[in-house]
Order: sequence, then C-alpha cells, then structure tokens
Amino acid sequence: MFGKKKKEPPRPRVCAVIPAAGSSSRMGGENKLLLELCGAPVLAHTLSAFERCPIIDDIVIVARETDIMPYHDLCRAYGLSKVRSIVRGGKTRGHSVLEGIHNAPEGTGIVAIHDAARPLVTNEVICSAVEAAIQYGGAAPVIPMKDSVKRIADGKIAADVPRDTIAAVQTPQCFERTRIEGALIRALRRCLPLTDDCAAFEAAGLPVHATDGDYQNLKITTPEDLLTAEAFLKGRDE
Repeated sequence: MFGKKKKEPPRPRVCAVIPAAGSSSRMGGENKLLLELCGAPVLAHTLSAFERCPIIDDIVIVARETDIMPYHDLCRAYGLSKVRSIVRGGKTRGHSVLEGIHNAPEGTGIVAIHDAARPLVTNEVICSAVEAAIQYGGAAPVIPMKDSVKRIADGKIAADVPRDTIAAVQTPQCFERTRIEGALIRALRRCLPLTDDCAAFEAAGLPVHATDGDYQNLKITTPEDLLTAEAFLKGRDE
C-alpha cells in the first residue's frame, strides 16, 4: 500500500517593497519615475511587472512626500490592485527600505526589495530570486561582467581582477522579512555605508544566494538609459 503523498508547505506571503523616493539628480532633478517610457511612466512599468507576477502578493511603495499623491493617481490609472500602501521615505535609502518593510502586510514572510527605476524586470528574475530567498533566507540576481576589470592604485592599473570572481548585482533583492529587518536596523545604528540591501544582510553575517539576472534589467539613471530601455521594450513587442 502506497503512503500518502507528503503535503508541500504553504508558500510564504511575499511583499515587494519599491523604494521610489530618490532625487533623480542625474536626470536634472526631474522625477525620472514619472518620465514616459513607451507610452507609460517608468514607475508604471516597474509596478506592473510585480502586479503580473504570480509569486508576489502585495506591493508597498516608499515615496517622497511630494510624490505620494501622484503615485496614488498612477496606481489607480493603471489598475495596480496589489499596491497596499504608499509610505513616506526616510533620510537615506536604507531608512526608506526599512520603512517599507515595516509597512508590509501582517503575515509577510519574504520581502522583495526592488529599485523603482528598473522597469524591465521579468517574471523569471523575480520568481528565481524569491524562490531562492524562501530556501536560503536571502537572494539577489546577478549578471556576469562583460568587460575586463582592473584594480587601480595611485592612478595606475595594479592588477587584473578575474571576471569569474565578480558580478554586477541587480534587484529584486529578496530576504526573509525578520532577518533583513534586523540586519537593516543594526546596520543603520552602526552608520554602515550600505551600497545595497545585500550589504546589510552580509554585515550581519548572513549569506546571500546568487540567482540569474538579466542584462535588460537595467537601472534608469541617465537620459541614455531611458533610450536603451525603450529599445529593449520595443524589441520585446516585435
């Protein structure tokens, strides 16, 4: 007689935290998230990617005070039903991310922290990072470096850096909620220079699992990036 099939444990609730409170200084100060990309604001593309993704249950946006109402209007206009709240950001990105995590719905087990200015993220990249975070506690998508990388000392090339030992990290960076919450609190209290959310996790002695990123999952920082993103989007539609 065959035994009963073992039941899979239920998937934890997953909330995407979208920090969208930056100054857009390299865009001349204009809010780059509201710039048009193929007929819709950059932020609408980003949020829609998480709205469509089946592994994402909720979305929390972190914004500047002046952007809260425009973002509310955007969410209504594009039917973004997974957005649970839009909260005011803190004095640094780390404080803003922590505010977003604090406002994730009760019962959230995994948070997926994603740059609002990465509008081309795919289901595959999101799901891979979330699933790895469920298994390992922390995960982030990475892409191999294409260029040769050198170490510089006193303005001179000092040595080669093997490309197979480094990678460019992307978002969403996904973590077990209570672990990243504690790691961020400790890092901010110690005034650690956090380049991303992985840095807080690593500073707490917690490993971050690397998953496959996507070269099209670029971060829009300059006007040239907007043109590149537009070309990628048009290529997807062909």
